[in-house]
Amino acid sequence: MRHPLPTGALLCLLLALGGCQASLPPLPAWQSSEGRDDAELGQIRDLASAEVISPAQLVQRLAGAPRVLVGEKHDNPDHHALQLWLMRALQARRAQGSLLLEMLQPEQQARVDALAGQARLPEDLPKALAWEDGWDWQLYGPIVREALQRHVPLLAANLSPAEMRQAYRQPTPLSGTQSNAPAVQAALLEQVKQGHCGLLPESQLPAMLAVQQQRDRRIAERLLAAPQPALLLAGAYHARKDLGVPLHLIDLGAQGASKVLLLAEVGEQVEPGMADYVWYTAAMPEQDYCAQLRM
Repeated sequence: MRHPLPTGALLCLLLALGGCQASLPPLPAWQSSEGRDDAELGQIRDLASAEVISPAQLVQRLAGAPRVLVGEKHDNPDHHALQLWLMRALQARRAQGSLLLEMLQPEQQARVDALAGQARLPEDLPKALAWEDGWDWQLYGPIVREALQRHVPLLAANLSPAEMRQAYRQPTPLSGTQSNAPAVQAALLEQVKQGHCGLLPESQLPAMLAVQQQRDRRIAERLLAAPQPALLLAGAYHARKDLGVPLHLIDLGAQGASKVLLLAEVGEQVEPGMADYVWYTAAMPEQDYCAQLRM
């Protein structure tokens, strides 16, 4: 005689196999306007195997990692909506140890800590945090509120402005072979050049590269010191396995596997060496960010 599995046991089995999404929060609707008819839209790909996986499978594979790094395009609202979704989905599986943001500087940490234990957050939360205007609060505010309301330690991961100036004026050599590899340095130098629209004098590029890598080193140091499991939200180049923070984690002797998820707009090329997973989102309309600088 066959005995059917109890409902709870069956649910656990389905979750373990990655075939059930009943416990996950609903996915957000796409907000960006481009690429909505693209066959790649919404796909999550395991870059090591080229397998397309479900959101439930992604959460299952990320939940056991001591460090999860999520790379974003800063102005894409879908990236921030998915980050909030992922925070909630991971939190439902296990307690989140900490959330680290590239958007927070060390001087803001005391303000963040003062708010962490409050039962009610201030109405003007950006002012209470001295939030930088360069980071769109409409995009980042829901994520910050979620962390504070759930009492997840929220940690600054960036350098201070003074530290950036110091890194520019007097670059400090970094230890480690991974972050100092010639191919890494060359690729980052080209990214710095393109990121500044090709307008920087060649003489300034090495100093700007030093700032970029000092930022990556600081993020890596903060990740290693953060309560685990730690979740980092940062720009895609900071998160990339082949160029950014993961190399610095190796150079610093990090224990345990870090997992990298890149949020990418449909049509972007994401290679296996860049991340562990990529999630393709709708795209923002093309903009020439350099046009105004060239006028």
